[in-house]
Amino acid sequence: MSLTVEIRKNIGEFRLDAAFETDGGVSGLLGASGSGKSMTLMCIAGVVKPDSGKIVLNGTTLFDSERRINLTPQQRRVGYLFQNYALFPNMTLRQNIMCGLHKEKSPQKKENIFQEMIELMQLSGLENRRPGQLSGGQQQRTALARILVGDPGLLMLDEPFSALDSHLREQLQVETQKLLERFGKDALLVTHNRDEAYHLCGKIALIDSGKIIAHKDTKGLFSDPGSRQAAILTGCKNIADAKKTGDYEIFITDWNLRFTTSKPVRDDLCAVGVRAHNFAPSIAENRFPVRVTNEIEKPFEYNIQFRYENQQKKSRDIWWLVPKEKRTQQPPSELGVAPEDIMLLYK
Repeated sequence: MSLTVEIRKNIGEFRLDAAFETDGGVSGLLGASGSGKSMTLMCIAGVVKPDSGKIVLNGTTLFDSERRINLTPQQRRVGYLFQNYALFPNMTLRQNIMCGLHKEKSPQKKENIFQEMIELMQLSGLENRRPGQLSGGQQQRTALARILVGDPGLLMLDEPFSALDSHLREQLQVETQKLLERFGKDALLVTHNRDEAYHLCGKIALIDSGKIIAHKDTKGLFSDPGSRQAAILTGCKNIADAKKTGDYEIFITDWNLRFTTSKPVRDDLCAVGVRAHNFAPSIAENRFPVRVTNEIEKPFEYNIQFRYENQQKKSRDIWWLVPKEKRTQQPPSELGVAPEDIMLLYK
């Protein structure tokens, strides 16, 4: 199973220039609103025609500008779950799912596939309800069932949890993960939510202003995003200008400190990132005096802001995330960071 995307599309002043490959499993396309995520999906699905480039799915060319190939959406066998699920409001659940079986001629086979799908999606007993009578999770599963009965070669989900409250969103993430595992083919998830991407995707492509700026396995991307913008998109709160001062040493300008690193430092270093949960008073490396400036209590943790003793006055306070059970009565006088938790960011 594989998907190769190498496309360009100009829309007014916006330019999409996306290039990435998948090799099975669930891949994520993570980026801010307006970065080109949904446009990329529409190009893959055949809803929008790229200006140039190519799209190949499992060895079949869906689009190639040089060879003048542009398969219709119906020919591509790509399942596309829209943000609003796009169910027909005046049709029952049964009728909506049966729309995905319009090519199947045998009534008995249609019914067998339908029954298997509603059992898989845990929709039994809801066959005669209309979308307005279903919960958000039931609507999503109905829309997925309508897609999956057509046996697509690729499943694409466009912000599938964006309209749901936080409790239902987390519940559906677990259900969706199980469904994608059963699907067993390539899936592409578009989201602006890094927690969703981390939970559901084996690999993530970061998209910013129409360009793919990083594409790695999920854990590798979050531990080593590689660039300042990639660190921001993966949620790093603490990013500061830095320069190389040794093979395993850096000087962080804003913090006025030298840190040691576990990875060799390249000459084109421009910044460093430290995730908020990686500071600790128990760590001996990169340990310096600090002064707490503010703290925000959350249900299960504290967001604490601090400054180093000789930190530049115009620089931002630093964020430290502390689980409630680890917070001490007195604020620490020093904090350390393990060398392996220093993220080196390059131009």
